Amino acid sequence: MCFNGFAMRLFLHLIKLSILEQATYRTALVAGLVTNFFWGFFRAAVIVALYNGRSEVNGLTLEGALTYIAIGQAMIAFLSLFGTFDLMTTVYSGSIASDLIRPVPLFVLWMARDLGHSLVNLVVRGLLLLLFFALFYPVVMPESLLGWVWTILALAASWLVSYAWRFLVNLAAFWTPDARGIGRGAYALSQLASGFIIPLRLYPEWFSRLCHLTPFPAMFNTGVEVYLGVVSGSQLGWALGVQGMWFIVLVFLSQIILRAGIRKLVIQGG
Repeated sequence: MCFNGFAMRLFLHLIKLSILEQATYRTALVAGLVTNFFWGFFRAAVIVALYNGRSEVNGLTLEGALTYIAIGQAMIAFLSLFGTFDLMTTVYSGSIASDLIRPVPLFVLWMARDLGHSLVNLVVRGLLLLLFFALFYPVVMPESLLGWVWTILALAASWLVSYAWRFLVNLAAFWTPDARGIGRGAYALSQLASGFIIPLRLYPEWFSRLCHLTPFPAMFNTGVEVYLGVVSGSQLGWALGVQGMWFIVLVFLSQIILRAGIRKLVIQGG
């Protein structure tokens, strides 16, 4: 997946087009913001009841847990935690054929498209939601500039892992006439094991350890814990290294499956 000058310009142009496309759906963006805000309040109430007057559970303070929930709601659209099916749709419509002859690899092409949408959602449905949420609940913030740098790196890595996972799931379309059921099951699993539904530190220890054997915590939990300062010191480099490792693994698997899927598509006369 090497870039030459033309491919890089095309990549950046696709990001720009994707940003403009997503920004045109203003009503949908506002509706998504309101919905995320409502469910954020509901989940916050559940967390307050769960703590039941305790100030800390498994190293996570009540303020930290509430912030965890706020960030989760803010990152839903940025990380596409409920999944995407756009690539899957192009396989069924046949339009993937035109994507395959473009001068950038399919993985990079869809990365540009996905990134543009994510950046718009980060600002409109992410940052705004955090600001509104902070008016009603305490929201913890990194205490130093270096903390913000680590947070940005961790959240960027979270996005990369999320994108690679969703790209991999969409490739199921090459082997079944309707892979949406497979996708919904895969995305539900990733929501549970990533810590999005409940912070991993609040799960039973055996289940939390099991989740950490998967790429899913690198998709969400790691970024939030770095933001909260729960992961610090020498653990920061290790945490980002794990995220990078899972991204490489998912990219490797997706390229193998994509090649097999393309051969199958050609054999079938697609």
